[in-house]
Amino acid sequence: MLAAICFDANGLVPAIAQQHDTGEVLMMAWMNAESVRETLATGRVCYFSRSRGKLWRKGETSGQAQHLKDFRVDCDGDTVLLLVDQEGVACHTGRRNCFFRAPRAGVLTEIAAPLVSPKALYGHD
Repeated sequence: MLAAICFDANGLVPAIAQQHDTGEVLMMAWMNAESVRETLATGRVCYFSRSRGKLWRKGETSGQAQHLKDFRVDCDGDTVLLLVDQEGVACHTGRRNCFFRAPRAGVLTEIAAPLVSPKALYGHD
């Protein structure tokens, strides 16, 4: 499986998380070989956090986990698609997905309100 993935110079590949039953695009994050292996072995999605420089098990601090339903590699091997069952919200802002801003009347506008506060998820704003 790992041989089919073209990791970049930093050993990472973009990963798109999509709700398996509705098709809703939830988020984009990065994976390295170790996070791919762990995700496939456990069925719980694990990413690589570039800011923290370590594995990030989705939901480990917020409780908003992603459970893998299917793992797909695109035609070029340079992006992966994770079909998941999302527990709660996917975005750290408390929204269902990370794509909550869109142009409206020439202005970037929030089109979805938070469903839960970041403080409730992480204990801080």
